[in-house]
Amino acid sequence: MARTFFITGTDTDVGKTLVACALLREWTVMGYRAVGYKPVSAGCANTLQGLRNLDAMLLQEAGNVDLPYEAINPIAYEPPIAPHIAAEESGRPIETDVITQGLRRLEASEADFVLVEGAGGWHLPLDRQHLLSHWVRQQNLPVILVVGAKLGCLNHALLTFDAIRREGLPVAGWIMNRLHPDMSHYQQNLDTLRGLLPAPFLGEMPWLSENQREMTQGFLDISPLL
Repeated sequence: MARTFFITGTDTDVGKTLVACALLREWTVMGYRAVGYKPVSAGCANTLQGLRNLDAMLLQEAGNVDLPYEAINPIAYEPPIAPHIAAEESGRPIETDVITQGLRRLEASEADFVLVEGAGGWHLPLDRQHLLSHWVRQQNLPVILVVGAKLGCLNHALLTFDAIRREGLPVAGWIMNRLHPDMSHYQQNLDTLRGLLPAPFLGEMPWLSENQREMTQGFLDISPLL
């Protein structure tokens, strides 16, 4: 049976996909079978093969379990807006049964590890009453937190950590992702969080240029996830 983790971030655009791909590659280098899962996406390209989301395609490429794109990203919307708004506008609601069935399919595959990537931050609305975090709680998934290193990240990280713990879920680990090479007092921010977050520190991702995004090996310590 595969071990499953949910990866979330302190905000949108904090590098969840970059970190998720790095984790998938670390597992595969160690000889494990790993697959990423992007259950809900928005901002998809309309291709001859259907809607395609860049993050989902990157996850598919980083893993080593051969599955069709639709298994990696079962719910996709074209507009680059909040998924629940895209769902309303398209008349195609986000159904948690579809998300759950997709997860079970991946867990029943040959994967040793399944990494589920959310969209945006922790409290992503699925509609006007339900959040993706509610689904994560129902599935009882351990959570990996990506902290986007920028002004305000200390508050965002602590609030997100507390919200996860209030759901009764374990934080399996957290990662600092350096979003800007010249962030003021980066090290002091990192050291502060290392003292305040009572969860395994899995490492820090340095700032990487666009053509370095696959050069992630060796930055993360995945031993607490094994």
